[in-house]
Amino acid sequence: MGDFNEKTISSKRIYDGKIIRVRVDTVQLPDGKESCREIVEHGGAVAIVPVEDDKVYFVRQFRKPVEKVLLEIPAGRLEPGEDPEECARRELAEEIGYWPTELQQLSFFYSSPGFSNEVLYLYLARGLVKKQADRDEGEFMKVETLSLPEALRRISAGEIEDGKTITGLLMASYYLSRGIKNFSGEGI
Repeated sequence: MGDFNEKTISSKRIYDGKIIRVRVDTVQLPDGKESCREIVEHGGAVAIVPVEDDKVYFVRQFRKPVEKVLLEIPAGRLEPGEDPEECARRELAEEIGYWPTELQQLSFFYSSPGFSNEVLYLYLARGLVKKQADRDEGEFMKVETLSLPEALRRISAGEIEDGKTITGLLMASYYLSRGIKNFSGEGI
């Protein structure tokens, strides 16, 4: 297999925001030609599939980039230097008002590596203990529950459209139905 690496010739930051930064890199392609790459830098995030009493907890919220309300698993940004597992616990308490007594990492993945470096850590949460939801300012959402089979049906019907939610539900279903080990080798 050949060398597919691109060598960065120059990089220019064009936007520095609260959530993302954007840069344009000039790169040398494997064939020697030059091209530009627009790259969104993101500090990473977590997503959690909370399961209790055969129900999966979701949040329903408006997402401005797609101009619609989506049904999603709880998720949130990592704070600089924050451990992903601690972020998952914090986000779960903030968004749905539960603290997990069991939290297993299912996987991690790049959400859109064609233009962003965002890595998303995916967890399965069980043993949920009720807490007071403490949402961030400007967050408006409704908590809903579905059975896992109903959530999977809604994926197939095109009613669940969020990528992290689809990935999370499929992975949780796979692990829960087989009782296999997660990627770190620990049993779930």
